Amino acid sequence: MTALKSLTLHSLLLRSEQMFADYPAVGFVDGQCLGYHQLAHAVRTSSAALQALGVAAGDRVAILSENMPNWAVAYLAVTTMGAVVVPILPDFSQSEVSNILQHAGASVIFSSSRLQPKLADSAGLTIITLDNFSGLPEQTAAAPPPAEPQEDDLAAIIYTSGTTGNSKGVMLTHKNIVSNVEASRPLAEMSPGESLVSLLPLSHTYECTIGLLVPLSGGACVYYLDKPPSPSVLMPALARVRPHMMLSVPLFIEKIYRNRVLTQLQSKAVLRAAMRVAPLRVLLHRAAGRKVKRMFGGRLHFFGIGGAAVAPDVEQFMRDARFPYAVGYGLTETAPLLAGCGPGTTVFRSTGPAVDGVELRVADPDPSTGEGEIQARGPNVMRGYYRDPERTAESFTADRWFKTGDLGTIDADGNVFIKGRLKNMILGPSGENIYPEELEAVISAEPMVQDCLVLQKGGQLVALVNLNLDAFKEYLADMRGGVSDEFDRLRGEAEGYLKQLQQRVNAQLSAFARISRFIPQLEPFEKTPTMKIKRYLYEARLSQ
Repeated sequence: MTALKSLTLHSLLLRSEQMFADYPAVGFVDGQCLGYHQLAHAVRTSSAALQALGVAAGDRVAILSENMPNWAVAYLAVTTMGAVVVPILPDFSQSEVSNILQHAGASVIFSSSRLQPKLADSAGLTIITLDNFSGLPEQTAAAPPPAEPQEDDLAAIIYTSGTTGNSKGVMLTHKNIVSNVEASRPLAEMSPGESLVSLLPLSHTYECTIGLLVPLSGGACVYYLDKPPSPSVLMPALARVRPHMMLSVPLFIEKIYRNRVLTQLQSKAVLRAAMRVAPLRVLLHRAAGRKVKRMFGGRLHFFGIGGAAVAPDVEQFMRDARFPYAVGYGLTETAPLLAGCGPGTTVFRSTGPAVDGVELRVADPDPSTGEGEIQARGPNVMRGYYRDPERTAESFTADRWFKTGDLGTIDADGNVFIKGRLKNMILGPSGENIYPEELEAVISAEPMVQDCLVLQKGGQLVALVNLNLDAFKEYLADMRGGVSDEFDRLRGEAEGYLKQLQQRVNAQLSAFARISRFIPQLEPFEKTPTMKIKRYLYEARLSQ
């Protein structure tokens, strides 16, 4: 791979155009793809049109849209001309969108036609319809950018969708982003002409860096769905594209395992017995894994998982099945990848070692466990939070290490093991460290559990549990011969089941970590776009 002239998105696009000109770059699953030369031409033309609108280097230009090929064109058009892109998550409310645009000082926005009603409160904006670029001045020739961006120039301000409900504008430079692209690419081991089906929102750093820029840096093609990825949409798309790569959050593969694999393996007594014998379990998982690989089209060699921890039983299945999963750890503030491993080097329950160029350390480790806050420094660590010097200062140590807010350990081989968020940690009755994420993993291993959340109330641990209602109704039908859909009856049955579940779960936990009450959560949890439960909402409700 030819070295980049500089760690800028301008240099990255130029190298890919030169190396992969005639390869497909981006497209819809059911449509035509733009080749790399066509993509670069569309980017330059759009940059020139933005200049005609008066956009200059350093100006903020927002994007509010579902995933589509034109999202990539707009992102690169803004950043390669030296302006600053402000991606906005499609799930943000109208008021959140308005606040972000005002805080960022954006005067131009690319927006899909479907999401433009969210701009009703944002007066004075120049709106460009991303579906067809209507609103951009027509250009007969692509003008050169005012000046090629420099590595330390600001490239993006990304407003987080965190589970704390407190969105911050993360400032990422060209060097932050492109250094992470270069460090992440070897993990995927992609070849020119390979493909990726994109599922996660491009407005999130994980998908933008690893799911767009990394494939584009290696000559792969990124395919987008033109509808939400329901099974009826996704399955035909996978059959059509037969992707070599995919990115996902844990929930996606966990649903496949629990709904397609585990239900089959628990359907007969002989299979349940075999699952308790390790060598037989491996054989059963391997057979099931072959079916799962075929479901993805049969060519998958990299299935990247990030955003949260994978449930232990699901990871064990993937290891037994030789499913090509890869794990990464990072944050929006680190563009995003700090640690990661490819499919051939995964370590059970670990996110892998630090990626190239990144240093990690455990601050003030507990003498008995080695656990402490993971801190990082490297070329991918953000400049700071936009217009928020106080929170920026709080996020760095005196010697300029970034405080991730995650608790974990690092073993002798450099592998990172994340225990949970520092803010989520609960102190036990005698000062023990209790990580709710670990308790949630135990509960979620139960086939009937869809999602759960462990919180503290009045000094006691409480679990909110969202059951898989279809599976639960089947269970009740087997046990009772039928079940009413009437809400109160269903809640009563759920409470009875949860008392049994509480006994099973607590039998696996240390005395100080046992959960005093299981509460049925009949409605699905509210989540971020990366499928993390908005913990702060339920903490507030539980305290009322």
